[in-house]
Amino acid sequence: MNPEDRKAYVRFEFTADKGQSPVRIDRFLVDRIENASRTKIQQAIDQGKVWVNDKYIKSNYKVRPNDRIEVLSFEEPRIYEVTPEKIDLDVIYEDDYVLVVNKPAGMIVHPGVGNYNGTLSNALAYYLGNEIHEGNRHPFLVHRIDKNTSGLLLVAKDEESTRFLADQFKAHTTTRKYVALVWGSPEETEGTIEGNIMRSTQNRKKFTVSPDGEHGKHAITHYKVIEDFTYTSLVECQLETGRTHQIRVHMKHLGHPLFSDDTYGGDRILKGVVFSKYKQFIENCFALMPRQALHAKTLGFVHPKTKERMTFDSELPEDFQGVLDRWRSVNAAYDFGSKD
Repeated sequence: MNPEDRKAYVRFEFTADKGQSPVRIDRFLVDRIENASRTKIQQAIDQGKVWVNDKYIKSNYKVRPNDRIEVLSFEEPRIYEVTPEKIDLDVIYEDDYVLVVNKPAGMIVHPGVGNYNGTLSNALAYYLGNEIHEGNRHPFLVHRIDKNTSGLLLVAKDEESTRFLADQFKAHTTTRKYVALVWGSPEETEGTIEGNIMRSTQNRKKFTVSPDGEHGKHAITHYKVIEDFTYTSLVECQLETGRTHQIRVHMKHLGHPLFSDDTYGGDRILKGVVFSKYKQFIENCFALMPRQALHAKTLGFVHPKTKERMTFDSELPEDFQGVLDRWRSVNAAYDFGSKD
């Protein structure tokens, strides 16, 4: 199985510790993949679904320090049927070639395991009708954002436009600006975070910055503090690359996790002198916005037909704006104690 074919499969990724002692690959993996038996793992190895450092290995291979291990799913990749569903869409712009939508927080972009309905793809299938969905094809989503991130997404209406726009994302010539509420105040009011992003070896649903800088995918985020609320800050983040959870991982790496981000530790009080009034204020904010404070605000690209540069901007959603207004108000009116 070649590297291109591997991309179609769901993958588990692990990196062995620097002090990893030699151990058979099947024994190493059985302790890390839930409900996977050694027999299943050995079968996957025989089928060419286990790779170490981008190379096929045999079942007697012994894991070494810093090995990068990739395990393809035990089942063939599934193509999920996109059923048209009448779901309201916030369409920012539309012509014969592209569509720009403002995705609400909580909406998944693509169908997947456990989420076959209610996705943006389902909504687009209904909205566009037979325009691009004859033969039950997926919508031409050029990029994606996390389920609980709100904001702008670009959709192409034909394959030629898809390729043209996808090339821009690959070449990093698009403009993607996000706003995020983060814990604390970055020491530098603006700067660049550069660090390879890899899947966490402790929790495969999370990502982290590669500790040695060699593993993972190259990632660059430019940030600028817009407002400082003492214990939190409103930050503009501009993506140069587009890795999974990039802003969330990079801001945590900088020491400033996103406010209310339950995956990366932002759903608890990280800054401020904790007393009853402050604790209640934070809890009220979490209740108002029970998701990471991240919004894809600005999107710019070259149009696939006219070749003109287009830029779109979106307002903050109600939950984000509400929390922001509370921080502005309380920061101006109260003294929560000395800044820590």
